[in-house]
Amino acid sequence: MLDLDFGPEQDMLRETVRGVLASACPLRMVRELEDDPLGYSTDLWTQLGKLDLVGLLLPETHGGSGMTLLEGVVLYEELGRALAPVPHFVSAVLSGGALAAAGSPALQERLLPGVVSGDTVLTPAWLEPGNGYGPRGIQLRARPDGPGSYRLQGTKRHVAFASGASAFLVLARTGDAAEAVDLFVVDAASAGVSRTQQMTIASDAQYDVSFDDVLVSDGDRVGTPGSGWSTWDRVMHEGIVLLAAQAMGGAQQALEITVQYAKDRKQFDKPLGAFQALAHYLADAQTAVDGGTTLVHEAAWAASNGRAVAKLAPMAKLFACNTYRDVTAMAQQVFGGIGFTLEFDIQLYFRRAKQLQMTWWDSRYLEELVAAAVL
Repeated sequence: MLDLDFGPEQDMLRETVRGVLASACPLRMVRELEDDPLGYSTDLWTQLGKLDLVGLLLPETHGGSGMTLLEGVVLYEELGRALAPVPHFVSAVLSGGALAAAGSPALQERLLPGVVSGDTVLTPAWLEPGNGYGPRGIQLRARPDGPGSYRLQGTKRHVAFASGASAFLVLARTGDAAEAVDLFVVDAASAGVSRTQQMTIASDAQYDVSFDDVLVSDGDRVGTPGSGWSTWDRVMHEGIVLLAAQAMGGAQQALEITVQYAKDRKQFDKPLGAFQALAHYLADAQTAVDGGTTLVHEAAWAASNGRAVAKLAPMAKLFACNTYRDVTAMAQQVFGGIGFTLEFDIQLYFRRAKQLQMTWWDSRYLEELVAAAVL
């Protein structure tokens, strides 16, 4: 039976996360970390690790909490509200999730305890210059170099938190078939690895990472040969539900900021919110936010109960990110010109909403996934 009400433990989790972020991640800190090479506060990251929030979704056998995607949604809604710049998604969700799903016992034992504690940060090296989100977009080659060895040659873009990463989870092509892709763990200190910081609309820590004849072995491979794309696709489908939750958390907070401004700011001796046109904008925004939140919760519930999310997961991110972008764009109109100035918080949400809409599967790719599931 579908039940989208959160229980007492999940409510307690929300209170804990919101309290920590309120004290350790004020928007002042978010501003300070814009375009920072590391991109996150080590103090905040350490606190999340001590509270077992980094390993919230990872297996208990490696020190994690083994929680479901519903608890993950609670965490990510709060991360979205606070705009928390932390490598949780890339390290504990995508990289850690791939290792937990398909990594060898040796790889899991070597890496997962550190990922759970936060001492080890892993980040995927996935997208490539000029290439798409699907398996054909992976053109970085893993060429055989003797028995059980390979050389990686190519460049990855939009690699998040690469400066502070201990290792990369690299998607590499090992054959000519569309899904002939493997996942390799590459130590960040390996010979031939170089990083160049990118400047982004959200001012977060993203890098170009080049792999110039980098040596890896079968022991560094995650999963069986040729299984990399299926592992990545499965982990991404669950991951985008969390990004959808992050978008809805950000949208709700941006809307609350805007509603408060519409109450406080006066024109012609009455609050902005008293003008019908603006009131309708705010009502439409709240309707979209509530609807998107319900869709995200349904997707998380389905995944947590072993149901297919091939359609629900991309629907959730598509709708949530479009809503986040639309709500923050509307908010900028309510604020007027001052909403774009650095002193106002709403521009922080506006910029991050657009970036989240474009990354980790953009709207067009999500629409293709939904269409494939429908048809």
